[in-house]
Amino acid sequence: MKQIIVAVSGGFDPVHIGHVRMFSEAKKLGDKLVVILNNDNWLKKKKGFAFMPEVERKELLEALGCVDEVVFSKHLPDPQDMSVSEDLLDLRPHVFVNGGDRNEANAADPNSSLYKDIQACEEVGIEIVYNIGEGGKVQSSSWLLMHYLENVPCPCGSGKEWKYCHGAP
Repeated sequence: MKQIIVAVSGGFDPVHIGHVRMFSEAKKLGDKLVVILNNDNWLKKKKGFAFMPEVERKELLEALGCVDEVVFSKHLPDPQDMSVSEDLLDLRPHVFVNGGDRNEANAADPNSSLYKDIQACEEVGIEIVYNIGEGGKVQSSSWLLMHYLENVPCPCGSGKEWKYCHGAP
């Protein structure tokens, strides 16, 4: 019998309860859950720094019982393409799952990284599932960092307080 592979992607920096719920629900859609972990290059482009190194984030995700495999995204330094479309085309999962903050509206926006991901999925017949994760978006890595780091120097090295550098909503 053919094994159904489900993929999710994200920075997961840091991992929080919303991520765990998404992984748990995503795993129920197939036999094998693969996490495409956006690498440090992606995080540095998105928010100026990686709070946790990619190898530590990978180890944490691999320790979760519902996660079967973790692969790093292929983003080069200062990536222009923030999608994981190349990773999806290489992996060819049966299902690509998106959490509560990624939806059909994001997918329809050509300026969204999800737009390119969805195009790749449609090109090779990968099923797309939105709004996975109990209760929608219940937490955010950025919210956690903003709350706990708002008055400390930004890890990017700018010398500014985090809330005035990368922590501003």
